[in-house]
Amino acid sequence: MKKEHNGRCRIVLTGGPGGGKTTAADLFRREIGERVVIVPEAGTMVFAGGFPRARDRRDRQAIVAAQKAIYHVQRNLEDVQSALFPNRILLCDRGTVDGGAYWPGDPHEFFETVGTTLEDELDRYDAVIFFESAAVGGMSIEGGNPIRTESMHEAVALDGRLKKLWSRHPHFTLIPHNPSFFKKISFALAALDAIVSSWKPGRRIHHGGKKTRKK
Repeated sequence: MKKEHNGRCRIVLTGGPGGGKTTAADLFRREIGERVVIVPEAGTMVFAGGFPRARDRRDRQAIVAAQKAIYHVQRNLEDVQSALFPNRILLCDRGTVDGGAYWPGDPHEFFETVGTTLEDELDRYDAVIFFESAAVGGMSIEGGNPIRTESMHEAVALDGRLKKLWSRHPHFTLIPHNPSFFKKISFALAALDAIVSSWKPGRRIHHGGKKTRKK
């Protein structure tokens, strides 16, 4: 399922549970205003809207069905926001690659099942900012989101699976765990600002093809 790039800037904010991506997206949108539009997290929309969720993580069939649904909702959310706001930067709260980490098996099986490849899905996005989960540093990931059900151990494992997939993107920025949430968000906002400042309408982002890490 090859993606046709729309010539606009599409940035993914992703990472393990409790990383701060949603907070960063909201703060950045408030700061920069109408230059950006947020593509909301598809998984939260799907489950909050009443889509049945597996009660047991060993229930493969239910998890497979959910991840297929989330993938297609995510793609179409991005397409809708792109059509409604043709001159804005898309700031995606998670992206289509995430499904490979949530899949109950080999990630490549996920991409085959939904009719695409990891490479094609990575190519949908101009840049990736990865928020390492607070669980990596042994801190609580509770944030008032009833859709989030992962334990600390599951959050760390999920963070690793997500990082393994997304880090293959040529414009990947890691925002590592920091005991200071304020400092972590500040690093993330600076990374976002640098990406957005370098973008010109109708052109893809080019940073010399190097992966970056914020410290």
